[in-house]
Amino acid sequence: MPATPLVPTGPRARVRQGVQPIARGLGRLGLTPNALTLIGFGIAVVAAWLAAEQAWLAAGILVAFGALFDLFDGALARATGTASKFGAFLDSTFDRAGEAVVYVGIAAGCLAAAFAGGALLATAALAASVMVSYTRAKSESLGYAPGSGMANVGWAPREVRMVILVVGLLLTALGGGTQTPLLYLEGIDLPLGLFFDTILGREWLQVSLGLITLLASFTTIQRIFHVYREAKKQEQQ
Repeated sequence: MPATPLVPTGPRARVRQGVQPIARGLGRLGLTPNALTLIGFGIAVVAAWLAAEQAWLAAGILVAFGALFDLFDGALARATGTASKFGAFLDSTFDRAGEAVVYVGIAAGCLAAAFAGGALLATAALAASVMVSYTRAKSESLGYAPGSGMANVGWAPREVRMVILVVGLLLTALGGGTQTPLLYLEGIDLPLGLFFDTILGREWLQVSLGLITLLASFTTIQRIFHVYREAKKQEQQ
C-alpha cells in the first residue's frame, strides 16, 4: 500500500511562512512559543466545554480558531530562533491533548442529549486519532521516517481531522443540534430549505465522527506499511 502524502511540503512551508508575521506580533506582546502552546490547549478546553454544553456552533468556531492558533507557537520559535527539543515536545503533547479533550467534550454533549451513538463515535474517533499519533511517535523513536517525514504519510493527519471535525460541528449546529430533531426554516419555500428540513443535526455529527474514525484508522494502517517497508530496506542494507 503506497504512502500517500496528503499535504505536500511546499504548501506546508508556505502556510508556515504566512503565519510568521502574526507569530512575531504575538511575540512582541511578550508571549513565548511555550506560552502560545498552553494558550492553544486552553482554547481546546473551552471548545470541549462548549461541545459538552451542546453549543455546537461556538464549539466548531473555537476548534477552527484553536487549529489556526496551533501554528503560531512553532512559527514564533522559528522566527525568533528559540526552537528547542523541549518546545517541540510540549507542542506535540498539548496538540494531541487538545484534540483528545475536544472529543471528550463531544462525547459528553452527546450523552447529555441521550445520543449514545454520537458518544460512541466520538470515543472511536479519539482512539483512532491517538493511534495515528502513536504510530508516528513510535516509528520516529525507532529511527524510521526521521524529522517530519511520517507526518506526510497517510490520508488523515491532524490537520485533515480538524477540518472534518470543524465542518461536522458547524453542520451539526446548522441541522438543529443534537436535541432538536429538525431545523425548520420558516418562510423559505426553496429546495435548500426543504433539504435542511429533513436533515438531523446528529446525523451530520455521526457522519463527521465516523469519517474521522475510518480515515484515521486507514492512516494508521498506511503508516504501519510505511514502517514495514522502511524496516525491509534497512535489513537489505
